[in-house]
Amino acid sequence: MGVIAAEPFPFPFEARSLALIVIDMQRDFIERGGFGESLGNDVARLQRIVPTTRRLIEGFRAHGLPIIHTMECHRPDLSDCPPAKRDRGAPRARIGDAGPMGRILIAGEPGAAIVPELAPAPGEIVIEKPGKGAFYATPLQETLQRLGARALVFAGVTTEVCVQTTMREANDRGYDCLLAEDATESYFAEFKAATLAMIRAQGAIVGWTATTSHILEGLLNG
Repeated sequence: MGVIAAEPFPFPFEARSLALIVIDMQRDFIERGGFGESLGNDVARLQRIVPTTRRLIEGFRAHGLPIIHTMECHRPDLSDCPPAKRDRGAPRARIGDAGPMGRILIAGEPGAAIVPELAPAPGEIVIEKPGKGAFYATPLQETLQRLGARALVFAGVTTEVCVQTTMREANDRGYDCLLAEDATESYFAEFKAATLAMIRAQGAIVGWTATTSHILEGLLNG
């Protein structure tokens, strides 16, 4: 049994049942010209976590632990994208529209791909998801059961939307959940801070949070 220094108290884990889920580190959210910027956001905030996320991924690879990458994207005909999702807000370009990196958030388009620095290694699992949460309309639950995973470490974007949605459902499904504080980010600093506080409130009501350094130290000593 290993332990990771975390908040609100140490996170216990068994290495054989631990998996890393990296949420939506895609060009459309992180690079200039993508969907995130079309919504008026400063994508530089998300770009800053790429090196830390890479260090976390490399740490899991070094220990031979499973890594799951998710990508929020839709079918080319948008049959899995409700109009309420596509039409909400006032972006300069909407889901499915042409952008600098192909059609925005469409499976197979360059912009929907994971940023090159975090590209999945051969054999790593990649799950395409049409919703905010990674369990909705995906094989994630079956994948975790096949891996024997019972404890999950999370990274990715955005903290308060896709990451938190997935963590909350994972918690409901009985998984112990730990969020890497410096390998997740929001376009809004206050949203990230509030999400971290909500996750670990009331004795880890949703889960734990920890730095990447503490997570990697825990893996090394676990």
